[in-house]
Amino acid sequence: MTFYVDIYPFYPLQRSSFIFSGRLLTVILVFLVLAASLLLILPGIRGKSRLFWMIRIIISLFIGVVIVALNFTCDWAEAKMTTNATYKSFSNAVVNAEIGLHVGLYGINVTLKGNPIVQLNETINYNEMFNWHDTIEEEYEEALERGLPNPILYIAEKFTLSSPCRLIFQYRFSGRYASATLWTAFCCWLVANILFAMPVILYAGYMMMATAAFIFFSMASFSTIRNVQHCVFSLGTDSFQTEYSHSFWLALATGLLCTIIGILVVMLNFMIPDKMKEAFSVGVDSYEDEEDVSYGDGYLNSVFLDGVTSPPLTLKVRKENL
Repeated sequence: MTFYVDIYPFYPLQRSSFIFSGRLLTVILVFLVLAASLLLILPGIRGKSRLFWMIRIIISLFIGVVIVALNFTCDWAEAKMTTNATYKSFSNAVVNAEIGLHVGLYGINVTLKGNPIVQLNETINYNEMFNWHDTIEEEYEEALERGLPNPILYIAEKFTLSSPCRLIFQYRFSGRYASATLWTAFCCWLVANILFAMPVILYAGYMMMATAAFIFFSMASFSTIRNVQHCVFSLGTDSFQTEYSHSFWLALATGLLCTIIGILVVMLNFMIPDKMKEAFSVGVDSYEDEEDVSYGDGYLNSVFLDGVTSPPLTLKVRKENL
């Protein structure tokens, strides 16, 4: 294989890199539209309850969008390093670049950014996504055909079935269970919001605590990868391992928020149930004894009393000339 002015003839120069998850963008837009729609009704709410409703809507939608978005983010665990590494196959050319690995529940995202960004007459700025359903073999083979840089192929190869690390089994199963428990948490969140609109505030608090519990279960499921032997990624003279990242800590914060809300709702419902119903604009009809009910003065046309021999009515009768 020969080179022509530092251009590798069998590798296409044009590439389509992963920029932003379309599914994640869809989730964010849907919840933003829903939030805007619900906030439009705030001017019709009078008094101090307007502020309470606004806070309630914002917090509730924040919890919902986080639970759904966490299924599609790619930074539950990540690792970064800057090192000198071989750039392409069949070449001894070495580049200095920052290499990043971002692990999600459904795949990995590998980044490669040159330092400086232009080296070997090429812009080194890659952001590649490898999704898995059962394996990532097909996407790895496609990456080989596209001629992606060696650091990206090296990291992706660690998640194939032929790799001694067998990371695909660790992250695929832990990600599946974490995703399943997150969707269960989302269902609990939906039920909690329905119950908040009904005179059963206590059960709404219980469902918020159930939402928090399933979020914690998802974190525990993903954390099982820490119980197996770690695979060290060695590139050039350096190596790195993955650590928990933004999505993991965001899940923890959301779970704690749901726990606090659930506990407060349950406690306040036992202490001041009437005020809780008033705050959430729910309640039951109060029926008093019949003798205590006052309907005020009534008027009846005298024509309806013709031929009536029943005891006189207690209503005031207004005679009209027909």
